[in-house]
Amino acid sequence: MSPAVVPQVGARIRQARLARGTSLRALAREIGVSASLVSQIENGKSQPSVSTLYAITTALGISLESLFEAGESAAVSPMAAAPGTVLHALAAFAADPGRRIGPLVTPGDREVLELDSGVVWERLGHVPGTDVDFLQVTYRPGGASSSSGGLMRHPGTEYGCLTSGELVLTLGFEEYTLRPGDAVCFESTTPHRYRNDGSVPAVGVWFVFSDT
Repeated sequence: MSPAVVPQVGARIRQARLARGTSLRALAREIGVSASLVSQIENGKSQPSVSTLYAITTALGISLESLFEAGESAAVSPMAAAPGTVLHALAAFAADPGRRIGPLVTPGDREVLELDSGVVWERLGHVPGTDVDFLQVTYRPGGASSSSGGLMRHPGTEYGCLTSGELVLTLGFEEYTLRPGDAVCFESTTPHRYRNDGSVPAVGVWFVFSDT
């Protein structure tokens, strides 16, 4: 993916938190992280994982895309996201929701988002006007959807089918082991986490629908 220019995400998170009247400690408690980590994210000293970003935007009632939208603000100046980082990849995913991806997407043409928790998302296509992520997801051995070990939640509904390997899904208070051919579907507002406890990659195809 080509380099993307994104705003200071931490500053926008801080603006949204203050606008909602939420204290730093209250936000940290709600998403299950330390107040120190939230402070570091807001000050640009720590780069949040994807699951942490989802948790923050859900708690503040804002969209993930709003953190990356171009726009002028006295308190928010643009910065270049380093290629290969989570912010760079997320910015590229959210930069142009009206862009057509497809109808044919070859493996070499896929947009790839590598998470710091050992997970790789490959975008398989997108039709403008639809709020769905069509992804091939790979969980490397030891990989998980949350690097902190906590459960994540975000708006929408997700459907997935595992094609190889094994994957453990924690969904609320239940735990399920997915094997090749197994499929899952649930509301993404339910706290959940995927992890690969095996020695080979777990690969599947996922559809994640966002609420409009």
